[in-house]
Amino acid sequence: MKESYVSVVNLRRRVFSEVARIAYTDAPLEELETAAYRLFPGTANSDVEDIFRKRAIAEEMIRLAMGLEVRDFHDFKPVTDGFDRINIDENIFQIPLVDVIKFACEACPTRGFTVTNNCRKCMAHPCSNVCPVNAITIGREGAVIDKEKCVKCGRCEKTCPYNAIVEYDRPCAKVCGVNAIESDELNRAIINHDKCVGCGRCVTECPFGAIGDKTQIYQLGKALRSKRKIYAIMAPSYIGQFGALTTPAQLTAAMKKLGFEDMVEVGLGADMTTLHEANEYLERVPEKIPFMGTSCCYSWSLLFEYNFPELKGYISDSGSPMKYTAEHIKKIDPEAEVCFVGPCTSKKVEAIDSKVEDYVDFVITFEELMGIFVAADIEPSEMEAVEEEEESSRSARGYAMAGGVAAAVKEVAEKIDPSRNIQIEGANSLKECIKLIQMAKAGKKDGYLLEGMACDGGCIAGMGTVASITRVRKALSQYMNEAEAPTPFENELIPDHLKADHQ
Repeated sequence: MKESYVSVVNLRRRVFSEVARIAYTDAPLEELETAAYRLFPGTANSDVEDIFRKRAIAEEMIRLAMGLEVRDFHDFKPVTDGFDRINIDENIFQIPLVDVIKFACEACPTRGFTVTNNCRKCMAHPCSNVCPVNAITIGREGAVIDKEKCVKCGRCEKTCPYNAIVEYDRPCAKVCGVNAIESDELNRAIINHDKCVGCGRCVTECPFGAIGDKTQIYQLGKALRSKRKIYAIMAPSYIGQFGALTTPAQLTAAMKKLGFEDMVEVGLGADMTTLHEANEYLERVPEKIPFMGTSCCYSWSLLFEYNFPELKGYISDSGSPMKYTAEHIKKIDPEAEVCFVGPCTSKKVEAIDSKVEDYVDFVITFEELMGIFVAADIEPSEMEAVEEEEESSRSARGYAMAGGVAAAVKEVAEKIDPSRNIQIEGANSLKECIKLIQMAKAGKKDGYLLEGMACDGGCIAGMGTVASITRVRKALSQYMNEAEAPTPFENELIPDHLKADHQ
């Protein structure tokens, strides 16, 4: 949707840039009181319509970008209320990280079916014939659906020869695979945070910009200005995000110019995850557990925890690439702080987890990083590249695409034990993940290594990405082919003892 939701996407990025500017120039926080007026001055034709509403939405996006909660629609307090609590240079994330801007929500109709003017009022009237609850009658102008009777089975839509019956749903709810989008007394969307797994898909799908996520742009900016040793660890899906011609070496130079000590590819940690999960699969499946799920997508892991708690133990105990990369850096440099840069809000949620919080200090998305580059007037593609050591294998780089994690683990596991022929299967999008888990629960995936990704296409389609998935997929495939090491065993940066433990 990003390519067609340009207005909302541009507003988010302008907000990110404004917050980053305040942090990097050490400007007074009071300037954010008038930021919405700078973003929408009313001088452009596009600003004329709904300018006051646009400014109000921008203010709530600013609060979220600062790491604060949104104000309720009846709250009378300045946009800067609470800034004293978050005017610091360290992690301030508190759940919920994703929330609805109430007054921006249009109270879109919930899922249902409607008859269009394409109805021909045909003699066969198959729609009413197949309706199990007699909710459809043939009126003067065509078929009529009784909303009170309709059970939303969809049979009428499927049987209509003229495609005159269509299904509709609010965009945020349609994309939410865990039914976490509910309604308040005015039919406005609310998020049930007991169900939400933090994928952030609803943020990108709302055409009104009524759902947003908290960021750490301001706190990270202050930390970088303090000259502390902060390392940026970049998720494998970063390839192609910051310009088709931008090389990894140029991006490293851009990150250093921002104030980071260095940039390390999370592909290094992905190689470690591959080794751990391969060994774990060989030890546990099928002797101890019937199947095993990969551990990289935190939303996939939360899906088990919230919806299938009895199967939670079947998810790999291995750490995610983010954790292993951060842990590796802090072993080498005890003074280091780590900022993960990735494609989604799911990693923000993971960073709050007790198993990860000691290793990862900040998390931002590619979209937020782009806002920071704009504020700092840095164009990565124009940076002078510096030759650096290759940090990840071909299989680790493939983690960014759907199917890449399971393929990497299978390849390594079968190298460790050539007698094994491991079956793998993956699902991307929460709805498909649930279907896969249900099949596994029914015993239809025994012996399998299962990979789940919350986003359709994998991490390269995360809500915090910048570039089109088609372009990134092509760039990533090329980057994988350029890797000198095919697997973790050939990656010289992986400690020998770690390789030996898994051979």
